Amino acid sequence: MAKFYTELNDGIRQFIAAQHMFFNASAPNEGRINVSPKGLDTFRILNDKQVAYLDLTGSENETAAHVAENGRLTLMFCSFEEKPSILRLYGKGRVVLPRDNQWQELYNHFPTIVGERQIVVLDIESIMTTCGFAVPLFEFKGQRTLLPDWSCKMGEERLNEYRRERNQRSIDGLPTYLNEQPPDSTHSSM
Repeated sequence: MAKFYTELNDGIRQFIAAQHMFFNASAPNEGRINVSPKGLDTFRILNDKQVAYLDLTGSENETAAHVAENGRLTLMFCSFEEKPSILRLYGKGRVVLPRDNQWQELYNHFPTIVGERQIVVLDIESIMTTCGFAVPLFEFKGQRTLLPDWSCKMGEERLNEYRRERNQRSIDGLPTYLNEQPPDSTHSSM
């Protein structure tokens, strides 16, 4: 049975800390819905109503484009071990880039992982837990290091070029504002 909360509590915090991965979901007003798995040590709880994750350079940049357009973002955690449970954090997302005033304050919460692109912040509006009875059991064997290894091999200059070529627009053509300020300042410069 689903239970709803308005902010994080100790039980939810412990559940999040025990998970090795999470999923983010975003959608434009029109176009494709994006769901992406996230791993490594990239997730942080900032307070009872706000969380963030360090977003690493990848082939696309859908979340940035979607939250710039409408702010909608959902983060989901699943228990793949022992007690079944699913946790969803619903709210308004925003992207903080290295050029933004808030970058260093937020970046200090994370370990250094080569290839960081932006930090995605979620202001929580509601939280839902459900049973997860149909989620299969998996044994965690470790985090993959392929993405940080790839980023190291690329180097900062080639990573910047890669982002300019592949991360400026969503697959539906929406701007991500990775290298430019949005016209209405929906992007975080706080």
